[in-house]
Amino acid sequence: MSKPLDLSYPPFPHPQLRTTIGLESGSSVMLEPCSAASLKPCSIAELPLIDLECLRKDPSYTHKLSQACRDWGFFLLVNHGVPLTLSEEAMAEVKQMFSLPFEAKQANSALPLRYLWGSPSWENKLRNVNWMEGFHIPLRGHENQDHMLLQLDPFNSFRNVMADFGHHMSRIAREVFEAIPLLHLREAKRSDYMAESEAFIRAYRYPSCDACDHFMGMEAHTDSSVLTILSLDDSRGLQIHKDGQWLDVVPPSGTLVVNLGDMMQAMSNDEYKSIEHRVVVNDATDRISICYFSFPEHEAPISSPNYRKFTYKEFRSQVQEDIKSSGFKVGLDRFRLNQCLKNQNQTTTGLIVIHPV
Repeated sequence: MSKPLDLSYPPFPHPQLRTTIGLESGSSVMLEPCSAASLKPCSIAELPLIDLECLRKDPSYTHKLSQACRDWGFFLLVNHGVPLTLSEEAMAEVKQMFSLPFEAKQANSALPLRYLWGSPSWENKLRNVNWMEGFHIPLRGHENQDHMLLQLDPFNSFRNVMADFGHHMSRIAREVFEAIPLLHLREAKRSDYMAESEAFIRAYRYPSCDACDHFMGMEAHTDSSVLTILSLDDSRGLQIHKDGQWLDVVPPSGTLVVNLGDMMQAMSNDEYKSIEHRVVVNDATDRISICYFSFPEHEAPISSPNYRKFTYKEFRSQVQEDIKSSGFKVGLDRFRLNQCLKNQNQTTTGLIVIHPV
């Protein structure tokens, strides 16, 4: 009898799981090509370039920012003020963390740092596993911990660098958000929709994969955030879906990538779009990214003509419920007025059809 598979272990190095999903020689499993979308070579996305210095000095420059949000939902950001030394140090710390043994990465789980890998339901759909591992890094929560315990924490240097990096990301997110024209935020202060206390960083590693045409680094999705800010290494992998095709995002060195999330789309009454994106893997190199996610206050009311009034707390709860029940995120369609009416009508006939965003 074969030994039970330890579900706490990550997929990439685990010999038994690699055999189960057909990556080891001699395996009888026949893998199907990745079903997420065609992985043929993509054109490079010609993303708009936004200069943060110009945004600070020239009020008319917001028109260019608004157009980037409307036409793309993604843009490149230069002159952002993040010291090059800090960016390099952050990337080095992240790479060092990912180089640790699996057991070490799972250590100190009681502290506000969480290791994650794969996808929540991989054990049910082994061939749909996301080929990645990551760290969830809250930017609040460890301030009140015992100072001596933190000094003994082997991840203390990593946390400190991420805190410094997060401080800059928070500044950038606030500046960009305050510059984006939004006509429907009337019920609360604008600051309620960019809550630093709710922000976090996620660092991701997408290992090289010798069956890269069968696995996604991260499946196609939209972010639930207001804004997401990405700091990427020089490996390709991030792709966005625009006009029916997938496009590679290849930012110049030192450039940040900013994308709008679902909360921004709702706040703008669909004027700005939360664009579907994904990560593909390759068979030669690992890929590293550091992602900052910003969110509204949990109870801040989000209301615009296309949506019923809701809070981010409600949205997050609904997303989690949908993923648990159906395996995918439905997202904003749950709160869109015409979609709500459609679902009510379908309920009477028992013909509810849910489509992912």
